[in-house]
Amino acid sequence: MTMKPAPLLSIVTITRQNRDGLAMTAQSIATQTRGGFEWIVIDGASNDGTAQLLERGPPNPDIVLSESDKGIYDAMNKGLARANGIYTLFLNAGDRLASTETLEHIYTELSTHCPDFLYGDSYEQSHDGKRHIKPARSHTKAALGLFTHHQAMIYKTEILKQLRYNTDYKIAADYDLTLQFLKKAQNIYYTPTPVCVFISGGLSQTMANKGRKEQFVIRHKLKVVPFWQNILIYTAQYLNWHFRKLIPGVYWFLKRSARSGDNTNNGSAPT
Repeated sequence: MTMKPAPLLSIVTITRQNRDGLAMTAQSIATQTRGGFEWIVIDGASNDGTAQLLERGPPNPDIVLSESDKGIYDAMNKGLARANGIYTLFLNAGDRLASTETLEHIYTELSTHCPDFLYGDSYEQSHDGKRHIKPARSHTKAALGLFTHHQAMIYKTEILKQLRYNTDYKIAADYDLTLQFLKKAQNIYYTPTPVCVFISGGLSQTMANKGRKEQFVIRHKLKVVPFWQNILIYTAQYLNWHFRKLIPGVYWFLKRSARSGDNTNNGSAPT
């Protein structure tokens, strides 16, 4: 019996009672100019028409699991366990790929550079429809927090399966996992193009204070920085968050200005 070759990419989507958000994600995937991926949907036993949406397609998921879970990171662990692709991207309900050619670009980068980890920029969209470019920082500055949105990170599945999201963290388990992944990755590549559209207002923003506290604990447990530096990072995150809330126009102007200056590590770079 001939074995079916592994897809280059597994796209894992987590959803619960978010049919409309899932529909946006599905449309984003369906309109890609490049196929050759598997789509895995982990649904937290939704009763809002999610099952009917997935049955109708397109696209039709390759794997669907619908059952109760213990939260988003428990669901993401279930998706990771079922990923068969050489690489894995988490694109949760409501998130979208940045353009119809995003996978085309990602596949070119993956095939050309064969990284253990690929990351790019993001668009962040507010509920009034305004979209802002959010350039990635260099992964070498991971001590400061996630350097790009989790939905703009592509992990080599073989390495990722050695890890799990720590469900003790409710906001920052993706930060914890990514820090541990970077320690294992040898070839890291940054692509200076948006990968995803992230809808603002999620848990990481509505519960930003809890997220900062969890990141503080993670940096301490993983011995990322000395304790005094951890306090400085926490304080800087606090000030940055309130600066963003008070003067959003200036915040986004500075973010756009950073696009050409902060991440200068285009190309593969060892950790």
